[in-house]
Amino acid sequence: MAIDTGTDWQAWQDSWDRQQEWYMPDREDRFRIMLDMVEAFVGPEPRILDLACGTGTITARLLARFPKAVSTGIDLDPALLTIARGTFEGDDRVTFVEADLKDPYWPARLPYESYDAVLTATALHWLRTGPLTELYGRIAGLVRHGGVFMNADHMIDDTTPRINAVEETHRRAAMGPAQRAGALDWAEWWQLASQDPVLAGPTARRFEIYGAHADGEMPSAAWHARVLREQGFTEARPVWSSPADTLLLALK
Repeated sequence: MAIDTGTDWQAWQDSWDRQQEWYMPDREDRFRIMLDMVEAFVGPEPRILDLACGTGTITARLLARFPKAVSTGIDLDPALLTIARGTFEGDDRVTFVEADLKDPYWPARLPYESYDAVLTATALHWLRTGPLTELYGRIAGLVRHGGVFMNADHMIDDTTPRINAVEETHRRAAMGPAQRAGALDWAEWWQLASQDPVLAGPTARRFEIYGAHADGEMPSAAWHARVLREQGFTEARPVWSSPADTLLLALK
């Protein structure tokens, strides 16, 4: 796929980061711990599957820290994939695949049969628990023995409703000053993308695929750990958490 070299892809990457950080000010913390665990379990030259990769956020941080790593990014979002492909154009360490993770045959489209690690962040909450369970089984089939899967995402514990309510109120209060300082929210960012000559078409296709809002679920970290073990991982537990989010690691 040819990329318009006149587009400032890094500017779009930075804009995406700022928009995401408005919702998750500790976003970089989870990436740092994620890569710490990659190094600890599979070493500094891993083969990674960047699952639901978006703009390639994880891949960018992976290659900055581990220059000899190899990454395959997979996503269905044509707009975010356009930014990802533009950003990494000419980098033979990176491959991108467009596929629907609800399609049971998506693993056949990957360039490798197995990976040292499968990594994802703030993406799988748009899946309901049935499709997510099936996805975890397919991921288990892609991770080599001794390899890991890590998911950093919103994982809500329904057994702590008062804690959840206070956390939500506190987080929303902190978002106000950032927005007044110029931070874009989700809808504003996509409005900006829809006005860009290169991204307008892919953005329109993106909303045809997904609609305005995801229709997923956010089960607890305990649910994720249990299902991952049931689907083929030997161990699974959180290795980082904030009041709202969890980075969960599963070992094959």
